[in-house]
Amino acid sequence: MSAEPPIEALKAVAHPLRFRILEALQSGERNVGEIEQATGITQPSLSQQLAVLRAADLVETRKDAKLVYYKLDGKSLSALAAALGQFAGDNASPAPPARRRAAGAANFARLT
Repeated sequence: MSAEPPIEALKAVAHPLRFRILEALQSGERNVGEIEQATGITQPSLSQQLAVLRAADLVETRKDAKLVYYKLDGKSLSALAAALGQFAGDNASPAPPARRRAAGAANFARLT
């Protein structure tokens, strides 16, 4: 991943089928047939989703004869996690101060 915001990677991860593929690859490298079996995603949808993950640099491929194997790209996923992590750090905006309520009978109608 570059210094650019990881928009394409975020879009790729946000899709339910692609997220399921990434989950299936957590246990290690798998070929397309194994991914299909693990996820229940059938061809050609699986190929389309894998192409998006490849384009977003979230998976690596290896070809062995006629089989294509996929595995998670740890470096790219770590960079994506770091990009998201910057929003959860100490630099996050503090919560606004609580509003004080005035005493009296009209407080039941006040919305905060």
